[in-house]
Amino acid sequence: MARRCDVAGKGVMSGNNVSHAHNKTRRRFLPNVQKMTLFSETLGSVRLKMAVSTLRSIERNGGLDPYLLGRSAIKLTGEVLKLRKRIIKAQGRTTS
Repeated sequence: MARRCDVAGKGVMSGNNVSHAHNKTRRRFLPNVQKMTLFSETLGSVRLKMAVSTLRSIERNGGLDPYLLGRSAIKLTGEVLKLRKRIIKAQGRTTS
């Protein structure tokens, strides 16, 4: 399982452990990625692999639909872009 957020694209970072004697050894910073089922007002339940920090951002924006529609398409990853297009298409049908 790749440790990458499907929504924001957050992934593994690398850096150093620095001891008291200032010895440096390489280490990895892993994101807190979980498989979650979110509720979309237009599509129903959606299962995504996402970082917990992204979930906090989604909740702050009022849900999955407002979050995806408020973000630019450049900042979203491939799977979520398809989901965003499905939301736009479904909302377009209901408003017309």
